[in-house]
Amino acid sequence: MHIAIYCRDRLPTKGYGGSQRVAVWLVRGLAELGHQVTLIAGPGSKVPEATLVPVDLKKAYQPGFDVSPLIPPGVEIFHSIAGEMFVPPSVPFLWTQEGNFREGKQPPPHTIYVSHNHASRYGSTSFVYNGIDPAEFEFRPEKLDYDFFIGRLHRVKGYQLAIEGAKRTSRKLLLAGGWRPSLRRQIRFVGEVEGKEKADLLAGARCLWMPALWDEPFGLTLAEALISGTPVIGTHWGSLPEIISPEVGGLGDTIEELVEIARTIDQQRNPDACRARAMEYFTHIKMAEEYVRFYRHFLSTGEVPAGRKTS
Repeated sequence: MHIAIYCRDRLPTKGYGGSQRVAVWLVRGLAELGHQVTLIAGPGSKVPEATLVPVDLKKAYQPGFDVSPLIPPGVEIFHSIAGEMFVPPSVPFLWTQEGNFREGKQPPPHTIYVSHNHASRYGSTSFVYNGIDPAEFEFRPEKLDYDFFIGRLHRVKGYQLAIEGAKRTSRKLLLAGGWRPSLRRQIRFVGEVEGKEKADLLAGARCLWMPALWDEPFGLTLAEALISGTPVIGTHWGSLPEIISPEVGGLGDTIEELVEIARTIDQQRNPDACRARAMEYFTHIKMAEEYVRFYRHFLSTGEVPAGRKTS
């Protein structure tokens, strides 16, 4: 199958870049499954598994941008990972929504979400879980003496609950994010991390804190922690109950519940179980296989199918 993936950024991106990283991993997964991939993305993008068609990023961010001239002959389906545009009716088109829509925003036709919870909040059943490339992460069953939080240091991400939990359990906490809050001695700020440094921190952590206080559509760091053999402490918001089963983490809704989980999480959760769950549901190959199922169903019926929820 010849698939065009659209992402109005230069790939791979620097920094976190959630949807941009998903685009790269999807391209890689589709290519590994034997499909031909055209990547329509920013000039200078380097994703060797795809043929690049560069897009003028200034024009791409203009409302109603017409992508028609960039779609090469023979493309069977056009799939946007990040960016809105005009696609001619003659080209089968799917759109993945990685984030939450603004209130009052009408989802485009043929929208695919990234978790069952995410889809259900917009009256849909169509979702595909994001997947990561395990080769970019390190599995380490022996953990070091620190807990970890990574993400935007914004209230809805719950970083303040991770800090409070570290205080109450007297645990060392490494905090990675975009700006530095006021901290105490056992809590160390490590700034923005990526690549090998991020993989090393995830692999070494006793656990990952992700006490979200908003409807998280997916949460890539959840899958990244699990693939590294690191259990997760989270809440029941958004997709977290789908990603975090009792074997690989604990969920609570108050600081008292989270602290109780944190006290024994390294004793009750096995790194091999964490890795196994990520390999079963959240790799780039699993994501690509599920999207191929969506492509074929859409091409044969004109409708997007229901997603497959984790157990």
